[in-house]
Amino acid sequence: MKKQKGVVLFFALIVLIIMTVIGVALAINSTQSLRMSGAGSERIEAKAIADGGLEQIISDYSGEQFANLNAVTETSVFNSNQKLKPLPDAGVRDVGCQRTANATGANLVSCRRVEISSSVTFGRDNLGSLTVVSGVEQQVLTGN
Repeated sequence: MKKQKGVVLFFALIVLIIMTVIGVALAINSTQSLRMSGAGSERIEAKAIADGGLEQIISDYSGEQFANLNAVTETSVFNSNQKLKPLPDAGVRDVGCQRTANATGANLVSCRRVEISSSVTFGRDNLGSLTVVSGVEQQVLTGN
């Protein structure tokens, strides 16, 4: 009977070590889950900022400014960088409109196209980058 007194202590220590390992593993897992959810929320915030910058540029440049844009223009809105690029890169800028057929049969109305990109960096040490690109057509009278 005296030989068995130390066996209970030995098994209790083994169970305690196993429980400690399980606890540490769960703590590490929850920390990683928090980091991943934080990264996801930063990505969503960056998308909202890029979309907001894109919408602001479309609002600011609508109408005559889009039609008369001749060179690549870069600006910054809402802590994001926007780039406006007239299309096509070279040659005649007046092209047929893709979304409307108003007076195009008589060649009275044509369109000028602009590609707008909005870029945002996010995350730890700004390692993440997100870019949203959109195209805009501005109707103009042919020859103007």
